[in-house]
Amino acid sequence: MTPRDASGSPNNRWSDLDRPPLNGTALRRALVRQGGLWRQVDVVQRTGSTNSDLVARAAEEGLEEGAVLIAEEQTAARGRLDRQWTAPPRSGLFFSVLLRPTGVPVARWGWLPLLTGVAVATGLSRVAGVDTALKWPNDLLVTVGDEERKAGGILAERAGDGVVIGVGVNVSLRADELPVPLAGSLALAGAVNTDRDPLLRGVLRSLEDWYGRWRSAEGDPVASGLQETYAAGCATLGRVVRAELPGDRSLVGEAVAVDGDGRLVLATGAGVQEPVGAGDIVHLRLA
Repeated sequence: MTPRDASGSPNNRWSDLDRPPLNGTALRRALVRQGGLWRQVDVVQRTGSTNSDLVARAAEEGLEEGAVLIAEEQTAARGRLDRQWTAPPRSGLFFSVLLRPTGVPVARWGWLPLLTGVAVATGLSRVAGVDTALKWPNDLLVTVGDEERKAGGILAERAGDGVVIGVGVNVSLRADELPVPLAGSLALAGAVNTDRDPLLRGVLRSLEDWYGRWRSAEGDPVASGLQETYAAGCATLGRVVRAELPGDRSLVGEAVAVDGDGRLVLATGAGVQEPVGAGDIVHLRLA
């Protein structure tokens, strides 16, 4: 009989042969290089939250930029607005990175979650062969059947003079494992490859590329090509949406642009264009 931990999950790391474990040594060899962004790549079997762990380590250990922490399973993962993120062990990509964008004005750091979304979508599309789209500000969408579903999310948190960015992507989740009916996964969207090793390498290399471009342009979203690329892949633009704003306010309008500060611009029924910098966005229909 396979041993199980207190939660009832098999504690043999090879117990699900469809979901082999990641090899930390192989990932370090592939990603850590002289002059590259990634300096330290660690894989842990189980933790509460890679974001919380990396924020704490950045403060306690003074980690250099380019630290990557990957978990095979997270027990207290968080999305935006402290929403819980749950998934079976080894069923997805669950990782956080530490960035210290010195030389970039802090006012432009708000682009980092959007940049990460572009990088993740680009990397996954190349390796998994799945069309992906971005929902402002930080969701990754895939199409399952004829339905648009969330397959991933991004969470950015300040860590002193740096930023920790967490990424969660459902890779091999089956229909009976979805946390909510409208969730999705790369597998359910028809991915040609659900091997997490090349997926993770592709995403981190894409993130290194986009971060390098953005930083070289001192965070300018136009000069780096980020604003144009994000808008081209953003499924929110051109839709009528409801923005649920802080203070129990809401705003309905057509999403017409992402401005130079990374805010979503809504054209309301009153003929006013209003930028939204923070809030929960609900897609209502195509405009």
